[in-house]
Amino acid sequence: MSATLNAIRACLDGVIPAVIATCAPDGTPNVAYASQVELVDCDHVALSFQFFNKTHANVLAHPLATVLVIHPQTAACYRLYLRFERTETEGALFQRMKARLAGIASHTGMSGVFRLLGADIYRVLRIERIDAQERRRQDAERNLLPAVRLLTQRIAAASAMDALFEQTLDGLGRQFGVEHAMLLLCDRAHTRLYTVASRGYAASGVGSEIPFGAGIVGVVAQYRTSIRINHKAAEYAYGHAVRESALGEGAADTLETAIPFPGLAEPGSQLAVPIEAGGELLGVLYAESAQDLRFSHDDEDALGAVAAALGVAVRALRDEADSEEAGEPAAPAAPAVGATPVTVRRYRRDNSIFLGDDYLIKGVAGAILWRLLSGYVRDGRVDYSNRELRLDPAIGLPDVVDNLEARLILLAKRLSERADWLGIDKTGRGRFRLRVTRPLRLVEQAAG
Repeated sequence: MSATLNAIRACLDGVIPAVIATCAPDGTPNVAYASQVELVDCDHVALSFQFFNKTHANVLAHPLATVLVIHPQTAACYRLYLRFERTETEGALFQRMKARLAGIASHTGMSGVFRLLGADIYRVLRIERIDAQERRRQDAERNLLPAVRLLTQRIAAASAMDALFEQTLDGLGRQFGVEHAMLLLCDRAHTRLYTVASRGYAASGVGSEIPFGAGIVGVVAQYRTSIRINHKAAEYAYGHAVRESALGEGAADTLETAIPFPGLAEPGSQLAVPIEAGGELLGVLYAESAQDLRFSHDDEDALGAVAAALGVAVRALRDEADSEEAGEPAAPAAPAVGATPVTVRRYRRDNSIFLGDDYLIKGVAGAILWRLLSGYVRDGRVDYSNRELRLDPAIGLPDVVDNLEARLILLAKRLSERADWLGIDKTGRGRFRLRVTRPLRLVEQAAG
C-alpha cells in the first residue's frame, strides 16, 4: 500500500462523498456515491447498504470494487481497491454506522431516504495515492497526546469519586477545549443511564436518565462502542430520545416530573464513548458542540483513552468506598426547631421523593434518602457508612455490584441544587453525614 487506512482516516468522514465503482458479471460498470465509508480495522472498511441498489447487487455477484476518497482539508485523493466479504445487519458496527448515517441524513434533509439496511464489509487489497494538486492545510493538526497524558494523570490521582468526576470534566474543557460534556453511569439493571456530572450547561441535569438504546448515549451503552456524529441529527438528540422512549413505554405521565437533560437543543457534533473496566460497562462519557465537524477520529481515540482510565478509577474508588466497615453509632443530632416544617413525600411505586411540591429524585437515590430521613425523624441519627446502607434490606440494593458511592454523589448534588436546608456531607472514606436544618414531616403514599 502507498498509504494505510489509519493515515487517511480523515478521508472517511463523509465530508466529501466517496465514489464507488463496481462491475456486473457481464462487464457493465456502475459508478455511484457512497453515503458512508467506515473504518473497521487496519484491513477492512464498511460501506453503508441502504437499499438493494445496483452497487450491492454487483458485489454480491462480482466482489471487487474500487472507492475514491478525498481528504476534506487538503483535497488529496486516494483509490481503495476492495473485495466484498459480508453484510452485517446488527451489532456494534451496524449501530455505529446507523447513528452516523442519521447525522448525514438529518443534515441533508434526507431522513426518510437514508435508512441503513446493512453494513457491507470489504477487505482493503490496496490503497493508491492519486497524483493531484494538493492544497495546504490552513489549520495545524492537533497533537492530543499531551492532553491525554495530563488528564489521565489527574484521573489517576483522584482520591474521591466526586473529585474524579469534576476533574474529568474540567480537564476536558482545559486540555481538549470541550465546552459541553457530561458523565453518565449505568443503573443496577443495566437498562438506563443516570447523569452524575456535567459541564457547560445552564442546569446541571444531575439525576436525569436515558434508557439503553435511546439517543447516541443510549446506543453507546447498549452496544459498548464509541459513536461520533459530526452533523445535526434530531434522532440522536436527548429530548427526542427520552420522549420517544417514554411514550413507547406508555409512561408519558412521568415526563412532567423527569429531571431535564442538560444537552444542547441542536448539537452540531456529538461524541460518546463507553466507560469500561474489567469487562464491566460502567457508563458513558459524552461530549458535544454546536459546531459541525467538531470531533475528529483523533478526538474519538483520545476520549476513548480517557474513558478507559476513568473506568479503572471509578471501579477502584467504588470498591474502596464500599469496603469500609460500619463504625460505632454517633450521638443523635438535636432536632431542627424554630422553622416551618417541610413535608417530604415518598411514592412507593418508584421511590419518587418530593420536597414540598417540588420533585427531587427517584429510584435507588430516592430510597436512600427516605432511609436517611426516616432514621433522622425516628432516632435523630445523621452518621452512616456506605457498607451499612448496602446491607440494609429496606433500600433493596441488589447482590450484584451497584455504584452506591455514585448514587450518594448524585443525591448530594441534587440536594445542593434544590434545598439549602438539607444536604449530605462526606466525613471520610465510605462515610457521610446527613445535614438537616429545618423540621421534617414525612408522608408516604402508595401511588403517584
